[in-house]
Amino acid sequence: MVMSLAFERQLVLVSVALLLAATLVQIAGLVSGRAAYRPTAVIYAGVVTILGAAITGRWLREHQGPFLTLYEILLSGVFSLALMFLLISVLVPAVRGGALVTSPLFLILGVWLTGVSELAVPLPGAFKTPWLWAHVLSGKLFLGFCLAAAATASVMLISGAASGERSAKLTPSPEQSEKMIWVLFFAAFICHSFMLVAGAVWAHSAWGHYWSWDPLETWTLVTWLILGGTLHARVTFRNMPQGMGHVLVLVAFVVAFLTFFGVPFFSIAPHKGLM
Repeated sequence: MVMSLAFERQLVLVSVALLLAATLVQIAGLVSGRAAYRPTAVIYAGVVTILGAAITGRWLREHQGPFLTLYEILLSGVFSLALMFLLISVLVPAVRGGALVTSPLFLILGVWLTGVSELAVPLPGAFKTPWLWAHVLSGKLFLGFCLAAAATASVMLISGAASGERSAKLTPSPEQSEKMIWVLFFAAFICHSFMLVAGAVWAHSAWGHYWSWDPLETWTLVTWLILGGTLHARVTFRNMPQGMGHVLVLVAFVVAFLTFFGVPFFSIAPHKGLM
């Protein structure tokens, strides 16, 4: 039985309600000083399961992956980001405090998702290539790693401005958190680099050229330069204040976030001008 569009929309609404609950849990934990990760992780698992079902149902109904429209980009984006942060936080306890940042971010994306058209658009022939899968997968991994790094950096900045007891609860292991910020950020840089290469090969096979300076490609390159520049600054200026490094990580994520979700906001498809 094929999932209807109406039922898919209901699944999305349930996931948004869960993300609201996760955000409230994190706020309550911040105010009360109690640990809020475990209930948030359970909620994230529910969101991932529900959105995974919605994506699977849509895929079977439309016979194509969620690659093209703004709705599909947001749907797959919330799913992949929540899944990535959940897996990373389970494996690396030092980043769990970042749920204080990721929960409201996921909620904003979820609310945005409910306000755009869910109608599918036929996938162009240029998208039917294995290089698209490599391009998209590396992009999802990049943004997931970058989010985990930026969320942890944000909590470190908040912790630095908080009182001693609350600061300790936000970042129980600041040394480990600091280390993981840069490990995750470097992983994001590697995935972003592969995304650029896979995208160029895909473009050449589809349109006969590796690069065309369309808005998404241009801002993707800008993001890569900011990522590389941040890592270079981290290695070169070893006496750089810790907070400055966290700000640079946040700037890199903001630019990446706007590149992934800003360009599709102005265009139905990320590479619309090339199709």
